[in-house]
Amino acid sequence: MTEPYNPLSRLNLAKSIEAEILGGPLLPLDELGPFRGAGIYALYYSGDVDFYEPLKLSLATGNPRPIYVGKAIPKGGRTGGLRAADLATTAMASRLRKHAKSISAATNLRVADFLTRFLVVDDIWIPLGENMLIETYQPVWNRVIAGFGNNPLGRGRLAQSVSLWDVLHPGRIPDAPAHRQGLDQGVLVERVRRFLRGEAVPRVDERDPIELEEGEEG
Repeated sequence: MTEPYNPLSRLNLAKSIEAEILGGPLLPLDELGPFRGAGIYALYYSGDVDFYEPLKLSLATGNPRPIYVGKAIPKGGRTGGLRAADLATTAMASRLRKHAKSISAATNLRVADFLTRFLVVDDIWIPLGENMLIETYQPVWNRVIAGFGNNPLGRGRLAQSVSLWDVLHPGRIPDAPAHRQGLDQGVLVERVRRFLRGEAVPRVDERDPIELEEGEEG
């Protein structure tokens, strides 16, 4: 027997959030002006790095595949979220600005090749929307190449803790090792190629860390 449709089920709520963000425009990441609000966002790649070509080609399909999905939660939104959207926060604009800086610092990426969609939403729904987009699209920087959302590491922790993202896209961390646990750039490139072909590769579970807003202290 088919279960009756429940518009308030967790899955259907997640799908409604996903549909809303996917209905928004694709905007150049490096041309975003200041704006208010917190919520979820997706980054898309349109450049010429060959191992990301399937992502670029997907932009012409009407259903592009993001390279990364993340969230931005306002100050105080980590303790339950039972309130209306905080329209005074700059959490999402700050988060996207930090991502643009990370991309600009990489030696093999250009921030001009990145687009974004984002949705300002009540903070109680932010993790649900992020999880839905990640499960639907399996973004490569969430599922295979972890570390894009990290803050830069202190020099003393580089050898042990440099992320896979910083190995694949060096430049953000000066003097970072060119490998992580035996994985160098070539190995990671092949892992990305295989993943985007639909082959089985080692997975990670990378969601944007919850951060304080820019200028605040933890």
